[in-house]
Amino acid sequence: MTDYIDDSKTMPEPTVALIRRIRGGDGGARDVLLKRYLPVLRRWAHGRLPASARDLSDTDDLVQVTLLRALNHIDEFDARHTGSFLAYLRQILLNQVRDELRRLQRRPAGTELDNELPDLETPPLVEQMLGHERLRAYEQGLARLPKRQQELIMMRMEFGMSYPEIAAEVDSTPDAVRVMVARAIVQLSKELGGNDPAGPA
Repeated sequence: MTDYIDDSKTMPEPTVALIRRIRGGDGGARDVLLKRYLPVLRRWAHGRLPASARDLSDTDDLVQVTLLRALNHIDEFDARHTGSFLAYLRQILLNQVRDELRRLQRRPAGTELDNELPDLETPPLVEQMLGHERLRAYEQGLARLPKRQQELIMMRMEFGMSYPEIAAEVDSTPDAVRVMVARAIVQLSKELGGNDPAGPA
């Protein structure tokens, strides 16, 4: 996860600050944002396309298209709420993957496709931790949490982000984020009936 953080010893610049700089025409801020989110989105997207689809459209291509689309429409994004940019990118990427799968399903007869396409709403990391049978309960419990807690859990559990990465996203510190994530997981555990879905934070 070191790709996400500058070589400098200072904390990464908050995403909302980068967005403000990009809107002001700062090309350097644009490059920083691209480098920040490429590995994060790549991790999330990995495994969401069937093997047959990966031969036709590299996951990395979908990730890069997602980032370019987001940056080209950056003025339309509401940057007042920290933590929401990643959810914005997630939705664009999800739409990209869905479009790719629809295109594959229109392929000529006789062309093999995987019998079971992936469940795009299922976060692979979360499924590994919870087991498939508890995913629906997870999703329902998550939806009942405050928006900030939803985003923290999404970043930590779905995207596998480190505490410094999350801190840059929400304009906080790694130590504060660690506490916030732990509290969010405790709250989610209560919604799920007392079983901690992620283990130690």
